[in-house]
Amino acid sequence: MASGRASDNVDDLAVKGGTAINGGAPRDGAAHTEDGIVTGTSPVSPAVAAADAARPTSGETVRIDSWIWAVRLVKTRSMGGTACRGGHVRVNGERVKPAYAVRVGDEVRLRHAGLERIVVVKRLIRKRVGAPVAIQCYVDNSPPPPPREAVAPAGIRDRGTGRPTKRDRRDMERLRGLTAPDDTP
Repeated sequence: MASGRASDNVDDLAVKGGTAINGGAPRDGAAHTEDGIVTGTSPVSPAVAAADAARPTSGETVRIDSWIWAVRLVKTRSMGGTACRGGHVRVNGERVKPAYAVRVGDEVRLRHAGLERIVVVKRLIRKRVGAPVAIQCYVDNSPPPPPREAVAPAGIRDRGTGRPTKRDRRDMERLRGLTAPDDTP
């Protein structure tokens, strides 16, 4: 270290008086012991620390619309509130309002984007966290999505051909199996 700067390598990190020479806290969640040894922690630690920071304090409750947003079941909190008001969210089998206080162990059923998500609450959080941490906050008991072959593809038309005529509509219904072939007028 001819230039007098501390190296970025953990091996070259020196400790004087319990603080790092580079002037700040240890990088990447590393911690100093009393003898000055730098110990590292797992890469998930900052994420778990963020989840713990998002946890409500003792005695506080978490709203269901906020919780389903925080664990990334819906994209926005307002979508969570709208789903609750529309009857698409059930907790332990009961339809709930957006302000319902969710507890650890509750079973939450959410109908969203044509699928039903069934999750059991493991951890309460108020703030949105990263996806790897959000997955640790619930147990997913959702049924698997239907295979792609089971979903009938929509009729694909060339660009600029306009709306389908009655004849085109009947042909598409026959292809989808919605009408019998002998139902022609």
